[in-house]
Amino acid sequence: MDRIPILRMGQFLLVTIQIDLYDRLAVNLESDLVQMVSKTGARGVLIDISALTIVDSFMGRILGNIGNMSKIMDAETVVVGMQPAVAITLIELGLELQGVSTALNVEKGMLYLQEKIGNQIEAADDEDGVE
Repeated sequence: MDRIPILRMGQFLLVTIQIDLYDRLAVNLESDLVQMVSKTGARGVLIDISALTIVDSFMGRILGNIGNMSKIMDAETVVVGMQPAVAITLIELGLELQGVSTALNVEKGMLYLQEKIGNQIEAADDEDGVE
């Protein structure tokens, strides 16, 4: 498998990682996601890592890169389904995943994105004087 599927759900992109990522696949995912955000104008990216049992420093950096690049392109990134062992590993490695929010599961991640995007739209409308 050379690519992880990226699904479009309205103004969001959904990625569910069901296999352990090797370096090339992780880099392809990073590139594909950024291209999809640009191509679709997505406002949010949700990455489900519930099937991952191990996240090394490289994968942690890739997740952070995705979050930062998406943010530059006006999209929020949420990582969901993190296993406790993965969270512990990320903390022990000192990785903060800047630009990435987290949620317990896909449902909560989608709610977070909907609220975040809704608040941004309301704030923009307020700045434009729209009521």
